[in-house]
Amino acid sequence: MINEQSVPLYLLDSFSNETFKGNPAAVCLIVREYDDELLQKIATEMHLSETAFIYVDDFRTIRSGDAFRLRWFTPQVEVKLCGHATLAAAAVLFNEYHLINDVINFETLSGQLSAKKIDEKIQLNFPLTESSACEPDEKMLDALGIHEFEDYVYSEMSQDLLIQLKNMESVELLSPDFNAMKMIDSSKTIRGVIVTAKGNNHYDFVSRFFAPWVGINEDPVTGSAHTQLQPYWSKLLGKNEMKAKQISSRSGELIVRATKENRVEIEGDATLVMKGKLFF
Repeated sequence: MINEQSVPLYLLDSFSNETFKGNPAAVCLIVREYDDELLQKIATEMHLSETAFIYVDDFRTIRSGDAFRLRWFTPQVEVKLCGHATLAAAAVLFNEYHLINDVINFETLSGQLSAKKIDEKIQLNFPLTESSACEPDEKMLDALGIHEFEDYVYSEMSQDLLIQLKNMESVELLSPDFNAMKMIDSSKTIRGVIVTAKGNNHYDFVSRFFAPWVGINEDPVTGSAHTQLQPYWSKLLGKNEMKAKQISSRSGELIVRATKENRVEIEGDATLVMKGKLFF
């Protein structure tokens, strides 16, 4: 029986089959409604880019479940969509609670999302995110340290800028001024900035993701950004299924493809690092 003053807590590295790589996410399973203020305090205490909260009706029957409510919090705010913490949440349910079903439906602020177990990997199904050309913001480019770029687009849906650079090395060498980024008075609401370039022989494209506005200077691996990256690079490369790498200091790998239903499948690993209980 789970005490009301404690919840099961897991830490996983998403989009990696090794510990200490990929993107770490905390996952808490809760059986009752808690105030948003408490959930935010827990996420702040975890001090990771996202903490996922899975709502469970009854731990005694969890194995037969196939639908769960899911929420994500950064150390500062609740977010509407998060890929790596969804991957981590699905891995906990599949591998730690041994769900009978191989597909999980999550009810979220972005509608219904699904996760499917495929051998050792997990495949997420997210809404596809289109981009539109917009006027480059010189202050943003200066804060990012970008002097040359190939393309500059924006998504109203994700509220993310996407900037294409000329090569992989240009993405790797970026060293943004995050304080300057936060000070920019933009005409658009910006959640984050995706900087991307064509990859090498091993990867179709690479990227990095910066979101100081929500308390994440650089996110190690961003599943949600790939719902925008997939259609963007698919048009440029003429490919549907692609292998991608986010080249942060921790790095992570993803396989992405679009479906006929205007969705994006994101496939990756999640590695358990720690499990226990959170007391409050």
